[in-house]
Amino acid sequence: MAGTDTDRRIRQANPQTIMTKLRTLVLSPRRLSRWITSALAAAGLLVTSPRAAWAWGAEGHQLIARYAQHHLSAKALAEVHRLLALEPGATLASISTWADETRTPATAAWHYVNLPRDGACHFEAAASCVDGNCVVGAIERQLAVLASKADDAERLKALKYVVHLVGDVYQPLHGGFADDRGGNLYQLQAFGRGTNLHALWDSALIEHWPGGGEALLAAMNAESPAVTSSTATDTPARWAEASCRIVSAAGFYPEGHVLGDGYPAQWAGVLVQQLARAGMQLTAALETALAGR
Repeated sequence: MAGTDTDRRIRQANPQTIMTKLRTLVLSPRRLSRWITSALAAAGLLVTSPRAAWAWGAEGHQLIARYAQHHLSAKALAEVHRLLALEPGATLASISTWADETRTPATAAWHYVNLPRDGACHFEAAASCVDGNCVVGAIERQLAVLASKADDAERLKALKYVVHLVGDVYQPLHGGFADDRGGNLYQLQAFGRGTNLHALWDSALIEHWPGGGEALLAAMNAESPAVTSSTATDTPARWAEASCRIVSAAGFYPEGHVLGDGYPAQWAGVLVQQLARAGMQLTAALETALAGR
């Protein structure tokens, strides 16, 4: 479909003109959304990918990594430190965002899995993870490399993926639905600004946690007894299904596309639970993969 005259003018504008125009134009919400998308593309600021948002954001991934490091056995932690020594100064927290920072079109699908909205959140590899090209398959492959006799450089790379992707699969919307791109297309107003449901769960709920990241980490540690029963016999597929069931729960999508005052408190327990479970499953996965080292 051909663009409007406005769209064509946008593509020819420079970034300064774009920002000036944004301050003066009055458009309908739909028209404004189209105009901003075109403006960002013209300015080279629009990033398009199957899932542009990053699960949990940097702070969430770092909290999960810190949680896991605190719970690792001395033996497993020693092997982690031995691998990290290949990059002096690296920590589990510092490598937890590497998989996002180095993401390419070839690895983008490794960060999530789409489950059928009408399929009771049941994972079928043939339908949802063709050729292992989803977060479930990626976790399984990288854990196998980490547990193998591959050279240390390859195992360190696998460690980086494992630390990140286990966190990803516990962000509920990374086990969500294709029709709204894991909540990326569900626009809403939250904390005084326009955003989308995926970004809300990636970072906004964490950023607005009372007391900040340290308070959230304390809440995760307090959750430990309740999530310890999530055993290492669980599989990445089951983790994804559990995330999908959260997304399917009543009230998860804010009514009217506006974050009500009660939403953060209503879902605070789920946020803590998912972060803590990610940390515990990461701990268990690393213990298993590194047990024979």
